[in-house]
Amino acid sequence: MNKYLLRTLAPGLLIATGTFFSQATLWADDARKVTQAEAMKQAVAKPQPDYPAIARQLKLEGRVEIEASISEDGSVEGVKILNGNAVLTNAAAAAMKRWKFQPFTDSGKPVRAVATLTFTFKL
Repeated sequence: MNKYLLRTLAPGLLIATGTFFSQATLWADDARKVTQAEAMKQAVAKPQPDYPAIARQLKLEGRVEIEASISEDGSVEGVKILNGNAVLTNAAAAAMKRWKFQPFTDSGKPVRAVATLTFTFKL
């Protein structure tokens, strides 16, 4: 690889790699996978997403699937968009970050959890 190209690209590669690892820590291997039904049963606060104005104007409807990383205290640590229309995903992610859960447990101890949840936008 040409030295100029390497010097130009290398800083970006390091930044991209650092970003990847910091995001990866939210979804640690020790987190318990829970079903949507289990997550809904444990949810104590479920604020619904605000319908984006542009989506209303375009009469856009659809589903957004999100994976949430839930801490031992039941708060949402991070969200990952799995699929859905880009116009709707930010609203769903913002709402998911405000959800609160009763802590998930394993042998009586609170544990981190990962749940996949679906938001439906319908006019």
